[in-house]
Amino acid sequence: VEGCLVFVFSNSNSLAVAIVIMVFFSSIVQSAEGSTYGIVPYVNPPVTGSIAGVVGAGGNLGAVGFGLGFRQLETKQAFYLMGGTIIASGVFTFFVNIKGHAGLISGQDSEEVIAAYKKTAGAAPAQTLQVPEPD
Repeated sequence: VEGCLVFVFSNSNSLAVAIVIMVFFSSIVQSAEGSTYGIVPYVNPPVTGSIAGVVGAGGNLGAVGFGLGFRQLETKQAFYLMGGTIIASGVFTFFVNIKGHAGLISGQDSEEVIAAYKKTAGAAPAQTLQVPEPD
């Protein structure tokens, strides 16, 4: 969806249409970023900090790459490059597998993950901690 919105944005002839498209694009991008950082602790728990650093560096890499694209190409070509790259990376996410967890289109959850899910699925809601009254 994000890549398609970039294509539509690059072909918009009205400022109002471009702003509306940019608002929708930004909302979807924020959701995608949240989901990306949301899976970081599950990739390899002992090295969560390193994984978060690599994920964060990916944003910087994209900024530099697209910055060079806008510098070297016509504006519409640079937007097409950006949209195509976004769509391609979205397609590749179907093949991401996290150890112990089922992927979007392949694999299955490990026994530990299934047991943990069953253990918490029927659990009663956690009680709120009580603050002790001062003496």
